[in-house]
Amino acid sequence: MKRSLLAPAAVMLSFGGAQADTGAVLTTYADIAQATFEDSLTTAQALQQAVAALVAAPSDAALENARLAWKAARVPYQQSEVFRFGNAIVDDWEGKVNAWPLDEGLIDYVDEGTYVGPTDENEYAALNVVANPVFQLGGAQVDATQITPALLETALQEADGIETNVATGYHAIEFMLWGQDLNGTGPGAGARPWTDYASGEACTNGNCDRRAAYLVAATDLLVSDLAWMVAQWQPGGAARAAATEGGLSTILTGMGSLSYGELAGERMRLGLLLNDPEEEQDCFSDNTHNSHFYDGVGIRNVYVGAYTRVDGSVVSGPSLADLVAATDATLNAELVGKLDTTVAALGEMKAAADAGFAYDQMLGRGDARGEALIMAGVNGLVDQTKSIERVVAALGLDQLEIEGSDSLDAPGKVAE
Repeated sequence: MKRSLLAPAAVMLSFGGAQADTGAVLTTYADIAQATFEDSLTTAQALQQAVAALVAAPSDAALENARLAWKAARVPYQQSEVFRFGNAIVDDWEGKVNAWPLDEGLIDYVDEGTYVGPTDENEYAALNVVANPVFQLGGAQVDATQITPALLETALQEADGIETNVATGYHAIEFMLWGQDLNGTGPGAGARPWTDYASGEACTNGNCDRRAAYLVAATDLLVSDLAWMVAQWQPGGAARAAATEGGLSTILTGMGSLSYGELAGERMRLGLLLNDPEEEQDCFSDNTHNSHFYDGVGIRNVYVGAYTRVDGSVVSGPSLADLVAATDATLNAELVGKLDTTVAALGEMKAAADAGFAYDQMLGRGDARGEALIMAGVNGLVDQTKSIERVVAALGLDQLEIEGSDSLDAPGKVAE
């Protein structure tokens, strides 16, 4: 679903009578994208090292280190999501690294008492590649004796054209590190034992060597996919060139779509309407509060033209906020204030989760505190989108199309 952002014909922007340098703003935007994806790559490489250590010498401590590395890798990546909408190169690629939800039974063992299994929508939902070195897929026999990045990418990812057949990316790795979260809206994340990667008689749930191979392959593929995206944002890269050509509309489309339809709608309001922990993005690890928070930070980053890297350095430059301030200082102050309000609301949700009130618990039916925390974020995101619409008009940009969501635009359909 798309929402239209309507605007009048283009107008001249000026700083004290001089034409505004939109080119410099777009350079800052691309520089921040490059830095954010570079940080996503380096943290994924740290995850790769932690996974290698787990596989080489399985232990409870090694598994915990890999989990912490996965969570750290999510921090810069989530801040990159604002570059997805409006940038076709990123949007076309994103499904390889961040697709969710997934039918985890495609990959490994699941709890048979709670997992739905094969359905008319997905006959491969319980394929269990880890346990089956040879299987039938799409009418053909697949040799999965060796679990490699190529197998995951070409044979399994969205197998048979089914989006929930997610075999690659952060969430496949997340499942391999945590296992299913069987707690519903109660406390607790997934609790995969480290012995799922042990050797010999210590191995639990069988096929520990193949499980390790899958985890390594998925992590290696994530690293290579992120390296590819970093290259696209380098000077002369295809994504940088396309963003420059797309102009300010690219920035605002990304801000508006992530704010409204994607984050406020599909990732937050929908789960609350359904009271469904399966709508939690980082559902195995109970890390959703962090993912939502850093999405909000990423939106603010591109507007104010500043990104704080994982090493503490800052990438900054002329910003969209500068352009808006030159045209309508009151509107700029309004949007900056709303972005700060949203980040603060998402920060309150994050703080509550960090203190033990997990996001899936917030989704519980009748939990007033949880609903208030989530809806404060939703309302902030919706409200800032209204100001983004005003910015489109103030800058005289052509009509934009941003993502919508039934959970915001037609909640009655969701209830049905």
